[in-house]
Amino acid sequence: MSPTISITILGTGTSQGIPVIGCECVVCQSDNPKDKRLRVSALIEVEDTTIVIDCGPDFRQQMLRENVKNVDAVIFTHEHTDHVIGVDDVRPFNFRTRQNMPLFATERVQRDLKNRFGYAFVENPYPGAPLLELKTIDKNTPFSIKGVEIIPIEIMHGQLPILGFRIGDFAYLTDMKTVEAAEFEKLKGVKVIVIDSLQQRDHFSHMTLEESLAFSEKVGAERTYLTHLSHVMGLHAEVSELLPEGVEIAFDGLKIEV
Repeated sequence: MSPTISITILGTGTSQGIPVIGCECVVCQSDNPKDKRLRVSALIEVEDTTIVIDCGPDFRQQMLRENVKNVDAVIFTHEHTDHVIGVDDVRPFNFRTRQNMPLFATERVQRDLKNRFGYAFVENPYPGAPLLELKTIDKNTPFSIKGVEIIPIEIMHGQLPILGFRIGDFAYLTDMKTVEAAEFEKLKGVKVIVIDSLQQRDHFSHMTLEESLAFSEKVGAERTYLTHLSHVMGLHAEVSELLPEGVEIAFDGLKIEV
């Protein structure tokens, strides 16, 4: 019997988060906690292994909110700021374990990390700098973290190829517009999927609500959760009424078991 996969959705918002600074729209002014969205990230727990997908600007706040004591690795979908800029805040985990934090990323994303966090990759970093260990991944090669197998899935973020990930019967695909047929095959049999759904009007690099629902139907998972929502998508309660059975809007702090 496969071990249970426990997922905590750490953040479900766009690069600006919700509320957006200075915005007075009904979503940004909503008092419903489900309309408050930090930047996208997820925590995956399989037995004694804890993995974070993406490490954005709200990473510290997310770790404190969920009372996370240990992270075994961070895996990255791509190099945009809202997915990587929280890397410096892995330091408390370094201090607790006295070990480097493994960062699983493509070579392109690694180059970006070295540019942004060069002080951590120099030969003699200053005391207190994050201790990071880069691990190379690519779309063609499954990898494992403490025995947990992860299958990378290449998806297109507009014209930028990035990665989603499948772990057992769970898949996580954020910042997605399209996927090639060969990569879609990797989703066969998945039971629970978290997918990108930015807004209801068209966007060049993210799926719309209509596109997300069509993709969900094509995958045929038992449960679909929508993430990376912008404030122009609409209120959580109102958009939820538009969704078919088996599809829900994810919210910050949502717990999922597979």
